[in-house]
Parts: sequence; C-alpha cells; structure tokens
Amino acid sequence: MTNIKKVSLLLLLAVASVVQLSATAPADEQMDSLMSSHKMIFFGDGDTPHADSIRSLIYNFYYDQFRHFQDPAAPYFLFMSKDANLAMGVGGCVRMRGYFDWGGALPASGFAPILIPIEKDPLNDKKLGTTPAGSALFFRVIGRNKKVGDYQLYIEANFNGYQSRDFHLKKAYATINDWTIGYANSTFSDPSALPPIIDAQGPNVKMSNTAVLVRWMRTWKQKWTMAASLETPSMADIKSKDAFARSQYIPDVATFVQYQWGRSEHVRLAGIVRQLPYRDIIKEKNHTQVGWGVQLSSVFRPVDPLTVYATVNGGKGYAGLGGDLLIGNYDLIADPEQPGRAYAPASWGYFVGLQYNFRPNLFISTTFGQARYLPSKYVAPTEYKYGLYSSTNIFWNLTPRIQAGAEFNIGKRQNFDHAHGWARRVGLMAQFSF
Repeated sequence: MTNIKKVSLLLLLAVASVVQLSATAPADEQMDSLMSSHKMIFFGDGDTPHADSIRSLIYNFYYDQFRHFQDPAAPYFLFMSKDANLAMGVGGCVRMRGYFDWGGALPASGFAPILIPIEKDPLNDKKLGTTPAGSALFFRVIGRNKKVGDYQLYIEANFNGYQSRDFHLKKAYATINDWTIGYANSTFSDPSALPPIIDAQGPNVKMSNTAVLVRWMRTWKQKWTMAASLETPSMADIKSKDAFARSQYIPDVATFVQYQWGRSEHVRLAGIVRQLPYRDIIKEKNHTQVGWGVQLSSVFRPVDPLTVYATVNGGKGYAGLGGDLLIGNYDLIADPEQPGRAYAPASWGYFVGLQYNFRPNLFISTTFGQARYLPSKYVAPTEYKYGLYSSTNIFWNLTPRIQAGAEFNIGKRQNFDHAHGWARRVGLMAQFSF
C-alpha cells in the first residue's frame, strides 16, 4: 500500500495547489459554444420563457456527475414547455474509429495492455481495423414539478455488441431529486475525471462498471456532494478448477464524497464493498470472500488552457469493475496452499492525463497509466503482473457538433517471469453529434 499512499499524497498536493479557474477557460468556452447551438421548439400555452430559464434547463443536459468526454452531446433539437419546466429530446452520435497496429497486433479493437501478445505471431504482425463502436442513440426528459421536484428520465443504447454492430442498452435510469434508480454508472466510478481518449478501452485502471442500482446523492452549497448506492453485483469466473463461483445475492455497497469548485473541477474519494461467494468443490462447502476498493480521483485546471486528470485506486477483489484486471478475471483466484479454496488478490493502479487547449475547439492531450496485479501467493510465471498504458492525441471540433481526432498509443505487458511484450497503435476518429 506504500505506493498507493505516495500517489494519493501527490494527487492531494496537486489539488491543494490549484488556483481558481476564470470563466473564460478555453474548455469552458467550447462547452458554452455547444450549449448555444441548440434549436428550441416550444409547446404549450403562454409566452416564450426567458433566456436565463432556457439556459438553466439546457445546462442540466450537460451537468452530470457521471458524464464522460465520449458521451454524446445534448440533442440539437430540444422540445421545451413554455413555462420552462419540461425539456425533452432525442439525440445521439455517429462515431467511426480506424486503427493500425504494427510490431504485434492486439486481438481487440480496444487498446488493453493485458491483451498484448508476449510471443509475436507472424500471422498477426500488423492489423488495420475499423469500428463504429460508440455510435449511440439516447432519449432524455428533464423537468420540474411543484409536488415531485426535479426529475429526469434517460435511456441510451450503443452499437457495441457483436462485431461492434449490435445495438445494446448502455444506460436506462430515472432520477427524482436526490434519488436514482435504474441501469447507470456505478457510484464507484468517476467518468468525468477520465481524460479525452479516442481508444474505446481507455486507461487500464478505468473503473467503468454499469449496474442496476438505487442511489442517493445530494449536493450542499454547490461545493460538497455525497452519494451512496446499492448495486446489483457481478463477478467473473474464478481462476480455479476446484472452486466455482456461486450465485450472488448481496448487493455491492458504493459511496463517495466530493468537493467541487469552478465549473467542472473536483476531487472525489470513493469506496466499494463487495461479497464474492464461491463453492469449494473438494469439500463441498460454500464460502464468501469480501472484496473492497478505494479510489481517489480529480479533474482540475491549474491555468486556463491546461486541464489535469488523475486517478489512483486499489483494493482486493475489485478487479471485475473495469480495466485490465476485468479482462483477467482477478476477482477471486485459487489458493495453491488450500485446494478448493479461493481468495481475493490485491491490485492497484493509477493514471494521469494532461489536456492543453490551443483554442476552445483545438486541444492535445497525453495520458500515462499503470495497473498492477499483486497476488499474495504463488501464481503461474506466465501470469500477468503489470501493464503500462499511454496515449497522445489531438482533437479538433470543426463545429460544436463535428469532431475529428488522431491518437498514438503505446503499451506494455509484463509477466511474473519477466517476459514482456510491447504494442503500438495509431488511430483516427470522426464523430457527429445530433
């Protein structure tokens, strides 16, 4: 845990040194340009609402504690009641990515270091791939009611299924005041603290779990936010021939506390506790391990053109919530000293991203991250030990709703026997939001 403490301390010191952002930061100017690009269609009786009321309601389409850079923008056409108490829209984005690997191709469209081949395959030395994954459609309703209060309905589906073409549900939830129920981002995640990246996989310790949940979340004085949730559990298969995963029956418990300032800056401390049940096939007994994770994340701007993204997380048995370790099925692994038993191994990781805006609609960013797997007992020498992830990219918004980008990725997989492999990728992206 020493490394986690060091990285956490560095992150806290960085946040403590932040100066207040002015209202004219380039990143915020780009958001203002996007918010002003809507076409309003009013319905109902009465006069057209005041411009401030319209802007306030539109802002709610963008203000989301769990909004990620790759999420689609609010709909171009918005339907709004003339009392400015209801807005709804159908929107989405068309996103196309192309990529080229050389010196060893990854067997996936996402750049995940754990998938980097150690032994080079001459049949897969180079690869050109394209994918429409990330293209999405969504429907959102936001309203205010004297009896109910503020409410929101949201449904989103992405083309991320078989061969990145099947239409799959991504989110479906309802929010009434402080309560959210439905299929949404885990409270343990912090998508807004993820750096802008073209690659769909993202940093190798990205916590990206989505679950059916019930969440309470409240903000005080526009500075402090707290949240807690019960979430439908999920666990990958156990890496053991003598122990099998059992049906899960106890929800995950996740929570966070956050301090925010400026328009889109915050520091968040999150935690999660999980129950990981399994059965000892040899002794025919049921057991349950407890998994847990903690995460410290932040996004802030020390100067107007520069945005810093940073996250560090660690724990035991939390691997199934995202990143490299999700692919490796490291929630529970076999205990070599006790056949039939399993334990939750430790792991930790971090990433830091920097974004520099030359203009509101033109910026570059770079990200570096590492994920480490820390089993306390013997594992096979060929098992994954750690992965390194890096991306450098440039984004250009031709208009508020048309975006293009280019990216270079480089990553490394290291095994416990010190064998390792490197991978390189260049990618292009074009996206239109409507």
